[in-house]
Amino acid sequence: MSNQKLFNNRFLAALKYRDYRVLWTANLCAGASSWALLVTRGFVIYEATDNSFLVGLVTFLAMIPRIIMPPISGYFADKYDRKNVMSILFGISVIHTLALSIYLLNIEISSTSTIIPVMILAFIDGSTRAAQQPVGQALVPNLVPKDNLLNAVALGQATFHGSRLIGPLAILPLLNLVSIGWSFLLCSFLYLISLIQTMRINISSSGSMDKNAGLISNFTTGIPYIYKHPQLRLIMFMAFFHCGFTMSFESVLPVISDKKFGASEATEFSLIMMAVGAGALITVTLISGLSSQSSQGKWYLYLGYISSLSPILLAFSPNINIALVSAALMGGSQAGYMTITHTMIQIVTDDSVRGRVAAMYNVHIGFIMSSMNLVNGALATIAYLGITIIFGFNLIPAGTLLTVGGLLFLITISLSPGFKTLRSIYKIGIPYSN
Repeated sequence: MSNQKLFNNRFLAALKYRDYRVLWTANLCAGASSWALLVTRGFVIYEATDNSFLVGLVTFLAMIPRIIMPPISGYFADKYDRKNVMSILFGISVIHTLALSIYLLNIEISSTSTIIPVMILAFIDGSTRAAQQPVGQALVPNLVPKDNLLNAVALGQATFHGSRLIGPLAILPLLNLVSIGWSFLLCSFLYLISLIQTMRINISSSGSMDKNAGLISNFTTGIPYIYKHPQLRLIMFMAFFHCGFTMSFESVLPVISDKKFGASEATEFSLIMMAVGAGALITVTLISGLSSQSSQGKWYLYLGYISSLSPILLAFSPNINIALVSAALMGGSQAGYMTITHTMIQIVTDDSVRGRVAAMYNVHIGFIMSSMNLVNGALATIAYLGITIIFGFNLIPAGTLLTVGGLLFLITISLSPGFKTLRSIYKIGIPYSN
């Protein structure tokens, strides 16, 4: 099959545009590196301390920059050439992961001296990734025509969610066979590919600033734009609750792998993350082929329900094999839900403020995911230490944290059709503007 025929396939239509293919490859490598780093950092900290709270803390440090960095990079994405902004950020990613790999290649992984450097560089990596995402999101609609936007966004989300499979898979042979520093070195190489690919993009694009407004007003434009827009406001709230209740599980997985399935190595933890990524990759690929906005709206609701139930299935999995199937279902439903969410945000947002709106979207998501990972990691650790709450009851174990989160979002998604705007989205989707 020729490349032209391949890209004419409705699942791959956006890839027929050269600059989009280049950006897609850059995002795939960056996503793989980011997820590999998440697994590797968690493994390093857990091996050195046997403490899931510290795993939650390092995950928190990697995610909390989503609150700080997106408004800054979103502003730059609307003011300057988006391609150049991304290139600078990928350059920083290459440098800091390379520095961490060199450091870890020269020390003993079980030493507590690994904790502080890993946490500092987790914050740096989280900062650059948080800054990259709204810039890349704002760039996508400039690289494809509007009728391919749904496909382009879905394929872009495939690089983010599907890289959960590619990243952990790439480092799996390195985790137990050689020094952990080689895993970080591989991540640095993946970021280098992202940098090179981004610099190859030909199209230049930026947003616009209100010349009659001041710096602060232009900087914060995304906030009133979202909260004054009836569709954006509700979509944002649903994404906030979805990520907080169902997607903040990374700090819990090492405990489940260790305590529930008797895992003594990083292998089971990595396999579960890979299963999440595999499910995500399959779902977002299918989502990319949706042919109508009404189908998009219906699947937005269906995937919300599945996403609320799948963490409960994982929590009740009796063995690692069923856990992997449950994790794949969880990753698939969550990725599909967030793919449609991001697509709808792109549809209703004007290009002049797209960087700043994408930034505020990432701030909302980053805040809830980083906070809930920290809370879940702390609760899981306290539970397994046998510490009791004031009334004398043992705190819930890690699996029950997944169950509670799933039930909370099940309630949220069940109540959501009570809002007229969401009910309309579920029925007909969001039509493309003229």
